[in-house]
Amino acid sequence: MRQGLKVSLIIPVYNESGKIRACMDNIAGVDGLHEVIFADGGSTDGTPDIIGGRYRVLRCGKGRARQMNAAAKEAAGDILWFSHCDSLLPKDGAEEIIAAVNAGARFGCFHIGFDYDGPFMGCNTLNSNLRARLWHIAFGDQGIFMDKDLFFEVNGFPDLPIMEDYELSRIMKRRSEKLYLLPGRIITSGRRYNRCNPIITMWQMFNLRCLYRRGVDIEEIARRYRDIR
Repeated sequence: MRQGLKVSLIIPVYNESGKIRACMDNIAGVDGLHEVIFADGGSTDGTPDIIGGRYRVLRCGKGRARQMNAAAKEAAGDILWFSHCDSLLPKDGAEEIIAAVNAGARFGCFHIGFDYDGPFMGCNTLNSNLRARLWHIAFGDQGIFMDKDLFFEVNGFPDLPIMEDYELSRIMKRRSEKLYLLPGRIITSGRRYNRCNPIITMWQMFNLRCLYRRGVDIEEIARRYRDIR
């Protein structure tokens, strides 16, 4: 057992003034965090000013992977925990991570739930959690955590405009690193499913992953993803 493990929570942000207060209020209720770093990619709406003195703001180049990698280099914790601004973290999330690492985990994520309870969302939730459990693929809104040494062994998140979390999971699979799916649940935004038929949106997201595996230009995939959002 590793004594005194420290968890650094890293959240990339860009023009999140409408969501950042709720995010910070949620984080304030999470036990066991060593530090919180908001990696700001050049917001122009005052997001860093809203964060103010409550948490550390790291100003860096835009791009979710770049932002998270920059914050990871500054983090003091032994474990890096990555989340999104529109996700609500479980109160004992950091403590779950520490317990899992002491049990042998080096890479993992949480179960996911959505704040939109529309048609077929139960199916989407089940699919997301089964993908993590059976295929060891985690996405950023599931709260990926990693041993910091392992994170830098693989050079962090691939510098991609999209799919950086998916590709990181693929790298971990090639290294035979088990993905630990923690019992806690992160509640994330279902806004993209609320704006369109959830089945169509699920198909679109699945299709983007297929395009990525086929080697379609990543900028084209990113453009299609922005249309879905």
